[in-house]
Amino acid sequence: MPKYAPDDDIKLSELTFWMRPLDERAEAFARLRAEGTPRLYPDPQVPFAKPGDGYWALVRHADVLEASRKPQIFSSEPNATTVIDPPAFVQRYVNSMINMDDPRHAKIRRIVSRAFSPRMLAKAEDDVQARATRIVDELIATGPGDFVEKVAARLPVEIICDMLGIPDTLYPRVLRLTNIVLGNADPEYTGVTPEMGRIRTGLGMAKVALASRELHRLAAKLGRERMGRDTGDLTSALVNANVDGEKLTAREFGTFFLLLVVAGNETTRTAIAHGLKLFTDNPEQRELLLEDFDGRIAGAVEEIIRISTPVITFRRNLTQDYEMNGHTYRKGDKVLLFYNSANRDESVFTDPDTFDITRSPNPHVGFGGPGPHFCLGANLARREITVMFKELFTRLPDIRAAGEPDRLVSSFINGYKRLPCTFTVP
Repeated sequence: MPKYAPDDDIKLSELTFWMRPLDERAEAFARLRAEGTPRLYPDPQVPFAKPGDGYWALVRHADVLEASRKPQIFSSEPNATTVIDPPAFVQRYVNSMINMDDPRHAKIRRIVSRAFSPRMLAKAEDDVQARATRIVDELIATGPGDFVEKVAARLPVEIICDMLGIPDTLYPRVLRLTNIVLGNADPEYTGVTPEMGRIRTGLGMAKVALASRELHRLAAKLGRERMGRDTGDLTSALVNANVDGEKLTAREFGTFFLLLVVAGNETTRTAIAHGLKLFTDNPEQRELLLEDFDGRIAGAVEEIIRISTPVITFRRNLTQDYEMNGHTYRKGDKVLLFYNSANRDESVFTDPDTFDITRSPNPHVGFGGPGPHFCLGANLARREITVMFKELFTRLPDIRAAGEPDRLVSSFINGYKRLPCTFTVP
């Protein structure tokens, strides 16, 4: 039997750990970083899936970087997004390029990169400004309320849906489905409560499969409508792309479509919501930003991403024996890259728990570590966060969080479901 982590209060495989206050979680990871060797944790018990021999928790910045830079050793196959390989009825919908190594990953990335043409990216940048302006117009008209619903959740989902050619009447549906896919452990989104016992996880998986299937069907419908036609949107570019004879299969298009609407929505939404809370809790940083917004917003965006780390973790799988940081990993081992911990590593970041928009350098891994899986949408996310806060702080300079957020129950996304805000109407 594997020798698992000591039975203390740092139970990374239990959802109760991820429901603890953020400062308690940060303190727990600081303790893990201070230990001499990585900990081995047992796999969570998941219905319909066979647990393995556990996973090693990589919590140091240097280890996360090294694993990210060596995909031939730290593989994303067969799965990079969950600790346990999901059953086939889920995997068929979510097995996107994020769960692939080269050459399959490189093929899809080539096709996708060609689809993101300069014309399309320029249109997206213009659209970010127009939509941010309209969102703040409507926020002023309706008054204070839930910042997530009124602002943070709206901008990224509208941008990605517009890029894909999804009609605006479907935006609420897309948001609901992506909430289920990424909020699969949260009873609010799945209807599955802790009182349901072990079957809870299985029911949550079924909900994820149904939501993913619905998004695939939406992708298939849009793809059929655009096959052989240039409608100027990303769906048209993807289904008609042909790069040196390579094309996306129907399933590859469906899984990439799902990846875009999920990742393109949730991570930026999380960063914008955390950003308002961070500027509220650190008014001196808000004043610093407003003194020279254009000169300091780039650094502020990176620091928001570092502190909030919207995506907490990804998994890698050892293809061979490998020694790193004094520990030997064996072929077949699983590791989890804890980006949230790497972004607070005291050996890299001075005063890592301090929100400092002037921090430089800021080598955070909030968009993933270096290597082939670095976030494809990082620049768009930066643009959305920049434009949204410029619009907010220019027109509503006293906007602030009014109370504590309602946090998402998740070990994968560091999200806010709701965040009350207040401001003076100009």
